[in-house]
Amino acid sequence: MKKLAPSILSADFGRLAEQLAEIEEAGAHLVHVDVMDGHFVPNITIGPLVVEAVKKYTNLPLDVHLMIDNPGQYVQSFADAGASSITFHAEAVFDGAELVGEIKSTGTKVGIAINPDTSITVLNGLITDLDQVTIMSVHPGFGGQKFIETSRQKIFEARKLLEANDSLAQIEVDGGITTENAASVIEAGADILVAGAAVFGGAGPAANVKSFLEIL
Repeated sequence: MKKLAPSILSADFGRLAEQLAEIEEAGAHLVHVDVMDGHFVPNITIGPLVVEAVKKYTNLPLDVHLMIDNPGQYVQSFADAGASSITFHAEAVFDGAELVGEIKSTGTKVGIAINPDTSITVLNGLITDLDQVTIMSVHPGFGGQKFIETSRQKIFEARKLLEANDSLAQIEVDGGITTENAASVIEAGADILVAGAAVFGGAGPAANVKSFLEIL
């Protein structure tokens, strides 16, 4: 089953509980939580306390995306806050295998994200231990960016890598996802679509989620 993961980076934080309820009732599958530290990416967003608060207002799994330096330092805090899965960036660590093991030890699912300029070869040797591979289809740091068209080829390559290694990991695509390009991204091999502005803008979360689900 293909899944939609609305990113609360684009939500109205003054109405966050209300909007979480809207996307859940409309049929979203996950809540994507973008964590940025102002170092790995030039923006600062939220930490474990907000994840803990979000957990109180939704029954959806929390898909926590760490766009931060030294992600291992914060894994336990986010797991304790209620993360269902924790994804870190391949570019942020020296030993990905060690951090994969640390995340698994908390009982959460584990994923690795790769930036647009990073080759999927960084996943070699790790792919069978992952629950998720996140292909960044924009340069991380800010919401509302335009989808990088060459990302479809990387999604296709990631799918081939998973199949070659008999991996059950799901491919998540994050950045610039809209109802206009969702079908082609799914066709390229994606399992999970992260959408921020395309969910929380325009007609509103409930209507936008339903529009995505018609495509999925």
